This record gives sequence, C-alpha cells and structure tokens, in this order.
Amino acid sequence: MDTSTYKSEVAAAFNSAAATYDRLGVEFFTPMGRRLVERAAPAAGARVLDVGCGRGACVFPAAERVGPEGRVVGIDVAEAMIEEATKEAALRDAAMVELRVMDGEHPDFAPHSFDVVLGSYSVIFLPDAPTALARYAPLLSPGGRLAFTSPVFSDDTFPFLPPVFTELIPRELLLDLPPQWQPEQLQQRFNSWLADPRDLTRTLERCGFQEVTVVDEPVTLVAESGLAWVDWSHTQGMRLLWNHLAPDKRQELRERLITSLDAMRDGDGPLTIETPVRYVTATVGN
Repeated sequence: MDTSTYKSEVAAAFNSAAATYDRLGVEFFTPMGRRLVERAAPAAGARVLDVGCGRGACVFPAAERVGPEGRVVGIDVAEAMIEEATKEAALRDAAMVELRVMDGEHPDFAPHSFDVVLGSYSVIFLPDAPTALARYAPLLSPGGRLAFTSPVFSDDTFPFLPPVFTELIPRELLLDLPPQWQPEQLQQRFNSWLADPRDLTRTLERCGFQEVTVVDEPVTLVAESGLAWVDWSHTQGMRLLWNHLAPDKRQELRERLITSLDAMRDGDGPLTIETPVRYVTATVGN
C-alpha cells in the first residue's frame, strides 16, 4: 500500500465519519483531549497548533486556556472534520480559533509560529511520523512544547485500537484483512517506535526534541451499551478495520463485540472501560 493510497483511505474514512465523530454519547476523545491540553499547559496568549484536530477535542480546551489574546490553529487531512470544527468554533464565538485542511506530515507554517504543538490520537495515523515530527520542531518557539497521545500498544491488536480489544477481537478474524492492513504490517510500518518508551524517547531526541516524558494514564471510556460502543466505533479509527472486513466477518465482529461488551456492564449500567493512554511531552531548546 503506497502512502498516497493510505492517506486517501484515512481521509475518506474520517470524512465519512465527521458528522457523528465523537458525537454518539461515548466519552473518550473529549476527556482525553482535555487532559492532553492540561499536560501541555499552554499559557494565556500562547499560540497552539493541533495536528489532526478532528472536531476539536483539543482545540477548544486549548482556546479556553490561551484566551482572546492567544491563537489556536487546528489542521486535519479530512475536509469534513474541518467543516464540523469550524461550525463549532462559530457556535462558541471562538475568534482565536483557525481551522485548516492540511496534511499533518507536511505542515505549512513559518518557523517559530507556535508555542505548543498538540496531537491527540493523530500521530498514529501518520505514515512516517518520526520524519513528520522533525518538521514540527522548527515550528516551535524556543522552549516550546510538543504534546501528543497514543494508545499503549501491544503487538497483537489492530494498531488504531487500545490493547483492551486484543481479547475481544478474534485473531482469526483479523487474518481476513487484506495483506496491507494486517496488524503486524501496520504496527511495524507506522507505530513500532511508540511501543517502547525508550525507543519513543530516542526517536523524539533525533527529531530535535529534549526533556521527553512518557506517562501512561487511564481514560475512562463510557458508553451506554455494547451497541452504542460498536456504533461509535464506526466514527473513529476503527472504521478502517470495519471498512476492510468482508461483510460476513463484519457482522460476526459486530455481534461478538456487542455481546462481549454488554457482558462487561454492571447490570443495566453503562459500559465503562479503563483505557490506558500514553501521554508524551517534549520541548525544543532555548
């Protein structure tokens, strides 16, 4: 699978999902984005860039922190995501927010344009993330910060999913995926550098960053039911898995997940999954 084909598929998946992305009553991306902004701690008046901004899980918490004197720019390869985030910015009267369609691997900004660069669950979708991140270091002001999140990866799950689903998605079902979408190939090509904190730290240092910190924290994923979670999963990165399964395997997985997730609920209460998330921060030199 060449890079342009991959990017086209990712953009198409998120364009299709934009209208309902993070809007089906499942709590995950919003609390994770807010926590990432807390860890990045942009100051009042700061200039913030959010890479792969989606509908604004980081953009709007960042806007609250930087205030009217600051600036928050969100970029995303999916045009429909930018359209939805733009509507939200208008509803919030967030004049300090700017949204642009842009390939996150090739940021088009002048040097020292930002004080903080964010990326929540977006770096994992970049075909060559280390090379891309090296392009962000010069965009930061002296002492500026990079902060992003990723799953805490294991070797045997679909790379865009938290490891909690390793046990819920049968291995033999994933073998039905096209060769280029097999978990091992995706993990090795895109995200192998993220699995071990030591590799991650060395990679970021080669990209021009220093003072790298890697902290794993749980985010509580809450859904009304297994069905609600499965419907929501079509609006985020797992859509790439659904899109590449044969119809019979798709239905098999749907039924299996609904049953397994409902079994995890406490009676009629909501589905609650403590999902480990990796928070990474780093700085550039003064």
